[in-house]
Amino acid sequence: MASTLDLALLYLFAAVVGVVLFRLLKLPPMLGYLAVGVVIGPNALALAKDSAGVRNLAEFGVVFLMFVIGLEFNLPKLKSMRSLVFGLGFSQVGFTMLATLLGYFAVNAVLPYFNIEHGLLGWSVNWQSAVALGGALAMSSTAIVVKLMAERLELDSQHGRRVMGILLFQDLAVVPLLVLIPALGENGSDLVKTLAIAGAKAAVVLTLLLVGGQKVMHWWLTLVARRKSEELFMLNLLLVTLGLSWLTEHAGLSMALGAFLAGMLIAETEYKHQVETDIRPFHDVLLGLFFITIGMKLDWHSVVDSWGLVIVLTTLPVLFKFGLIAALARQVFGADTGVALRTGLYLAQAGEFGFVLLSLATDNHLLPERAQSPVLASMVLSMLATPFIILGSNRVVMKLSSSDWLMQSLAMTKIASKAINTEKHVVICGYGRSGQNLARLLDLEKIPYMALDLDPDRVQQAAAAGQNVVFGDATRPQSMMAAGLARASAVVITYPSTPSAKKILHLVNEHAPEVPVLVRTIDDSALDELQAAGATVVVPEAIEGSLMLASQALALVGVPMRRVIRLVQTQRQARYGLMRDYFHGGDDDTVDEMELQRLQSVTLGANAACVGHTLAESLAADEMRVAVVSVRRAHGAVVPPDHALVLEVGDTLVLSGRPQNLARAESMLLKG
Repeated sequence: MASTLDLALLYLFAAVVGVVLFRLLKLPPMLGYLAVGVVIGPNALALAKDSAGVRNLAEFGVVFLMFVIGLEFNLPKLKSMRSLVFGLGFSQVGFTMLATLLGYFAVNAVLPYFNIEHGLLGWSVNWQSAVALGGALAMSSTAIVVKLMAERLELDSQHGRRVMGILLFQDLAVVPLLVLIPALGENGSDLVKTLAIAGAKAAVVLTLLLVGGQKVMHWWLTLVARRKSEELFMLNLLLVTLGLSWLTEHAGLSMALGAFLAGMLIAETEYKHQVETDIRPFHDVLLGLFFITIGMKLDWHSVVDSWGLVIVLTTLPVLFKFGLIAALARQVFGADTGVALRTGLYLAQAGEFGFVLLSLATDNHLLPERAQSPVLASMVLSMLATPFIILGSNRVVMKLSSSDWLMQSLAMTKIASKAINTEKHVVICGYGRSGQNLARLLDLEKIPYMALDLDPDRVQQAAAAGQNVVFGDATRPQSMMAAGLARASAVVITYPSTPSAKKILHLVNEHAPEVPVLVRTIDDSALDELQAAGATVVVPEAIEGSLMLASQALALVGVPMRRVIRLVQTQRQARYGLMRDYFHGGDDDTVDEMELQRLQSVTLGANAACVGHTLAESLAADEMRVAVVSVRRAHGAVVPPDHALVLEVGDTLVLSGRPQNLARAESMLLKG
């Protein structure tokens, strides 16, 4: 029998491997956790058992997930999007659950004519099961959809706002469903009474906590924060989250509801962002464990045996949700056909909360265990298909809607009409703060520009103010050609999205290679990549900020302004060579930071293999892809890193390179 330590190491090792592989495939880590659960579970390699202890621990992943959802609960944002959230979102969830329930009754009415007595597919289900399945089916994947829309710069588009409104309501709908599903699992004769009691308890708890809870929470967090102890603040945060979870559980409700309320109470305080940062490790690790336990329940043998059923269970819900959401958005809420179709396509898949509700339904005996694997497999398949569906959404919409062709043609005509008499102008891709500031300076110099942006509100307000901005997607060739790309003097990409910037660079290289392109990026992690893609100039904000800070500091301490300007220009001409490397700290090891050039110091001890040898003999810097920046002797003198320099005990070499290359170079210096 495996010990607790054995299981912990197994889960951690498997999770690391799974997440790394799925990140390399550019798929959500959540699917990696599910895959890990399938592989190590009792139905595959049987390395781990689905023990009650692990399941109980994994439940806290759902608790912290609901806490984060509560923390992101923003009343002003909900008010501004109320027609989309409580109109379109409520309709989508409500009609999905209603359609599932009506489908159950319809199938139940038809089965006797086929002499089938034990339910469809032999599954023993009732109307309560249909309600629970409808709730799970109604959910879509916030993690996948929001990430893809952010990469495609569609969060502020018309379909993007509708998608976000529906996702917000789905998150809110989980709260009553967490109360409803356990109540549905009670005996049929006591169901009405159980639902009434659960509803009354929820109302009382909500009233007590929301009426006076916010003031008490603010007072308490302020009291703890004044102690200026990060450890105490973290302990208090866990106490509040788990304490309210314990309270709601003992009130006969779910732990997740208490965590959601804790997040809501903290959301309106000034400690929200600190809390969000502190809670993230618990949320990520425990939620990952939850998805591993979900994956362990999937019996791949039964999935293979019933592959036809899995395909049907994948296809039908996706088509149904696509049709329902598109119809609601178009017919009820007046969206254009193209916008409605895109909204439906983006939300047709299953979601994270679907797994939570499915697990809850199984635990409360609303879904037979034999049904769990096919349903779970179908949900995973729909999520795996989502990136490809969204990638091909434009082609699908064009084929399904002739009016979308017309709308896009009109949009191109509008762009072209504004740019028709413009030449030697600057095409600005993205009209956020950076784009608007650039436009103001171009205006001062009487240089014409044409700006493209995907935020309809921003475009409307800026155009009304007389600024030369139109609604258009700069990653599409039609938009850029209509904006007069061939006649432009320059293109400036102002949004810090590397994938989108690379699309525009490819587009410019193909249609107008002589036009220079300036690209904005957050840091220098993608600098070489963007330059290789054809960018004339890349402006990394982090380094430019450092340059501005340094130039102001140098001027303040008396360095002549002419010399300061020369220093800044030298760094820019050298592509920020001096400023790209820096000593990294423990808080820099994010995925992006790990790809950056960095500095590393290596001190040579008496047993170092390179002592007594020249630098050239000890380190093939070119092969290692590292550079020796400086060598500091034991007595403190800094000597030039000449190839003929003989290394001595106590020397400290400062190396520059990527982490993996630095590790190899250090090993060669010390071990040979």
